[in-house]
Amino acid sequence: MRRPARLLAAVAALILLATGCARGSGSDGGPAADPVTLQVFAAASLQEPFEVLGQQFEQEHEGVTVEFNLAGSSTLVEQIRQGAPADVFASADERTMATLTEAGLAGAEPVDFTTNTLMIAVPAGNPAGVTDLASLTEERLNLVVCAPEVPCGAATETVEKAAGLELSPVSEEQSVTDVLNKVTSGEADAGLVYVTDVRKAGDAVEGIAFPESSEAVNVYPITTVKDAANAELGQEFVDLVTGELGQVVLADYGFGGA
Repeated sequence: MRRPARLLAAVAALILLATGCARGSGSDGGPAADPVTLQVFAAASLQEPFEVLGQQFEQEHEGVTVEFNLAGSSTLVEQIRQGAPADVFASADERTMATLTEAGLAGAEPVDFTTNTLMIAVPAGNPAGVTDLASLTEERLNLVVCAPEVPCGAATETVEKAAGLELSPVSEEQSVTDVLNKVTSGEADAGLVYVTDVRKAGDAVEGIAFPESSEAVNVYPITTVKDAANAELGQEFVDLVTGELGQVVLADYGFGGA
């Protein structure tokens, strides 16, 4: 998929910035920095914009590799609680971030940096004839959603209650990416995913908006992790995401303002 012009402009600006602030054996002739891997744990829905930002971060920081662990937010928090070496955590909702902070594992006050809403995704051609949220209750329909403990699953429960409906999914997945994959592969007639996931899938799916989605706008917070091995670099990555250039990249992938 071709990147929008604004995204390319943002990337170009980041590259120009990198020439002025790259570390290591650059213009000062100093020794090269020791190799460092920055571990960023991020909600699966953030994959595309974060990969772009990660590439630019690496260009700004010689010797630094940004490694992403992309999964359901609740899964990531549990991994951090079990001692996984995360430097940064970006959640798809505030509730899951609160789990991290209440466990005393946040390295700084979390910052809200973007938003997302749900959309119905159906395979190209919409063979099951889905039209709205109510049509997802039909018995013949193979519906897939996120599990309730995952942010997209919590949002699904919210819109379900707002509409006064009772959905009966055939499967509850641990990440929004897994839901999308079941729709694109034809295993599901429909799935509830984020607007950004429908956009990411391109021609493989069709998106159906529904008014109840406004009842469950997911706010995404980000923070460094307590006692992280690379706390300073982690904060710089947070600053990139929350700063002007990070916001441009997120917007070009369909995310909303915080």
